[in-house]
Amino acid sequence: MVEPVPDVSVVIVNWNTRPLLADCLASLPPAAGPLHLETWVVDNGSTDGSQAMVTQRFPEVHLIANEWNQGFAAANNQALRQARGRFFLLLNSDARPEPGAIERLVQTLEDRPDIGIAAAQLLNADGSLQNSAAAGPSLATELLNKSLLRRLNPRRYATRFPPQAEPVEVESVIGACLMARAAMVERIGLLDEGFFFFLEETDWCRRARQAGWKVVCEPRARVFHLQGGSAGAVRAEARIEYWISRRRFFRKHHGRAACTFLNTGLLLRLGCNLAANTLAGLVYPRARCKARVSARLLRWYLAGAPATGWGLQPTPAEIPAHDPGAP
Repeated sequence: MVEPVPDVSVVIVNWNTRPLLADCLASLPPAAGPLHLETWVVDNGSTDGSQAMVTQRFPEVHLIANEWNQGFAAANNQALRQARGRFFLLLNSDARPEPGAIERLVQTLEDRPDIGIAAAQLLNADGSLQNSAAAGPSLATELLNKSLLRRLNPRRYATRFPPQAEPVEVESVIGACLMARAAMVERIGLLDEGFFFFLEETDWCRRARQAGWKVVCEPRARVFHLQGGSAGAVRAEARIEYWISRRRFFRKHHGRAACTFLNTGLLLRLGCNLAANTLAGLVYPRARCKARVSARLLRWYLAGAPATGWGLQPTPAEIPAHDPGAP
């Protein structure tokens, strides 16, 4: 008997967030309503019992068990290559959709064939609005004060949206709850695996817009997002990984000259932040923590900004010789 095509293929990448992952999976049925889901969990070498939890509590979930952390883009792609849904939902393990949220995203994409990507409005644990969209990274967004940019051009630099009647077109969305049309993915390709963690969804949104699809935030679909479930425990490494991804994004979309200008401006700002936080750290413990992160970033930069060994990516020596879950 041929199985029906799922309405939505949900893909969740997990790395040592077992309790959050369990809550996320439990939230899917009420969020989907009558829709037919297939759910994939790609576990990136967790050591907290995540894989056993999925097998025991959610036997209907397709589990891909990697032996090591392959990164967010590559892990999502492992499931996307096998997914059969009309729509693909990339969902963070630290996200919990409200009832009806997935159904709302599907309805938006069905109503608007010109939309390739729709993302939910993210919420903090207390229900307040969280940043859910962003302008594409540029020299302005990365070197100037973002609050100032929002005051100067609130439409372009809006990041959060109260409930309203229509989806809002944006340049890019935060990938904690991102739904993509399968037909769009077939046209523009999967996530760029050159991004280990951070900005892979931003790159995807840019490629979608370049191919003529619209990218929107759907304020009527709401998702609680407990930020930093995976990366939050390794703050300095996560910051370095973001810098690595940002350099790749600029080389790919803005060229080497813009990348060089960006690196120079960031290095100057980093030096100023390090000096200021070092002085403030004489009084405020939180400033000492910021100074340590800035110092590690500076050491990484002066070491030649290597792609592995400093951020979240494992070095070649840390990767097992054989990983049955690898693509």
